[in-house]
Amino acid sequence: METKFSLKNKGVIITGGASGIGKSIVTTFAKQGAEVHVLDFNLNDLNGLTEDCSNEGFKIFAHHCDVSNSQKVTELISQINTNSSIDVLVNNAGVAHVGNIENCDENDLDRLYNINIKGVFNCSKACIPLMKNKGGGVILNIASIASTVGISDRFAYSMSKGAVLTMTYSIAKDYINDNIRCNCISPARVHTPFVDNFIKKNYPGKEKEMFEKLSKSQPIGRMGNPQEIADLALFLCADEASFITGSNYGIDGGYVTLNSK
Repeated sequence: METKFSLKNKGVIITGGASGIGKSIVTTFAKQGAEVHVLDFNLNDLNGLTEDCSNEGFKIFAHHCDVSNSQKVTELISQINTNSSIDVLVNNAGVAHVGNIENCDENDLDRLYNINIKGVFNCSKACIPLMKNKGGGVILNIASIASTVGISDRFAYSMSKGAVLTMTYSIAKDYINDNIRCNCISPARVHTPFVDNFIKKNYPGKEKEMFEKLSKSQPIGRMGNPQEIADLALFLCADEASFITGSNYGIDGGYVTLNSK
């Protein structure tokens, strides 16, 4: 049987791909045969990614990039396109903020706007003309359950991820005749080093207790793991999902639907 969900001979750009969910998406796509270009601002994470994958035989290329810098993004993606086709873009780069509107100052808002919103804009705008010229492509955005439901003390983060969701809908609508599909994934809490560091910083001495509490906030009783997000991302970016565009996929352990009942 032919391997399903193959990305062989496809060029992929993944932002924020050097750690957490992004790193799982990178390695999953590479295992399926893709040539993966990772854009990330954290040099230590980029170096760690290349070291981890150096002996695997994967086609993974690391690029130091600030996705909020439109000129740098355009130049880098143009450079990547000279040696590789750009078939898939995964807009994964993002940052978080804890607090309501009173706890959110202008610098916090600007930081989340620049990375979570402008980063998606910059990378999508740079890739779409290249995808149009080659006859199509796939854009996958990583949003959040905060795009669609109210979550306490996540004002700026929810605002930014709501924009990611609506950008997804707009791009899907505007470029359907160019054979460009655009979807997004909306995870609930996923167990990454970010979560561990957040708990350690904000609840010293109560790490185990808080981890269990946050895990049980999902009706399924646990956090997601990055590989589960990566597997859904693989499906949505593969040819097997060619009939899917303009959709938001919740992967949340029942959070959105079951918490309301």
